[in-house]
Amino acid sequence: MEAVIAVVALLFVLLVVLGAYATVKAVGAAKRGVDRTISQAKRTVEDTTLRARSLAQPGPAGELADLRLKLRTSMRATQDALRAGVGEDESLKESLALFERLSRHGRELDDELKRLEAEPNRGQLADRLPDLRERTKKVIESADSLRWAANDRARRFAEDDLDTLSAQIDVEAGALRHWTTEPTPVWPEAPKPEPMASTGQTWPGSAGSRTAEPRPSQSRAAESRKAGEPPKPAITPPKPQPTYPWQKKPRPESTT
Repeated sequence: MEAVIAVVALLFVLLVVLGAYATVKAVGAAKRGVDRTISQAKRTVEDTTLRARSLAQPGPAGELADLRLKLRTSMRATQDALRAGVGEDESLKESLALFERLSRHGRELDDELKRLEAEPNRGQLADRLPDLRERTKKVIESADSLRWAANDRARRFAEDDLDTLSAQIDVEAGALRHWTTEPTPVWPEAPKPEPMASTGQTWPGSAGSRTAEPRPSQSRAAESRKAGEPPKPAITPPKPQPTYPWQKKPRPESTT
């Protein structure tokens, strides 16, 4: 009885632990989802604000907003492309590491552009714009280069896989359409004997050995039939024996 109670208590503890673990995992997943949603909403609002400033504010302030918008758009697109492709292509891990290093420069540049938006000295801001424009251009070109290379690599792999699949389908389609209307023999034909060199000898059972020369008696009978003569008997009858004087005559048999 005590053993049964111990087993039931152990099962209860295990169920409680599993329930607590599942609850923690669910809460963590929900929190990450909420954080992701909030971050995406903030990013969307900030991008919309920058787009509005670039169109509404002329001069250096509007150009700063336009530079920030282009930088953020390029960096985000490259990050999404590399992270989506690294799961299928392990070689993109090195590209993703290079992008992480580039992201540090991009974040520093974005923070600097954001601080300069509140700069009251427009003359000094105009003097720094060429350098900021050049730095932003370099970061954007590097990010675009990584993204385009990753996209080209994925497209090339897809084209190669499609070509291989098309070739296999063509072979299979040809095999399915291959049929013959000629009946196939049930038993295979026996191989024909190869002709032997003419040495004047014949093997037993061959055509040469079966074809024998006609006998003299058969040839004579054939000649006589051709000439119209009656055929001679094959066995010559015995000649009458000569009688001599000193021989006794045979006695007639007595009937008494």
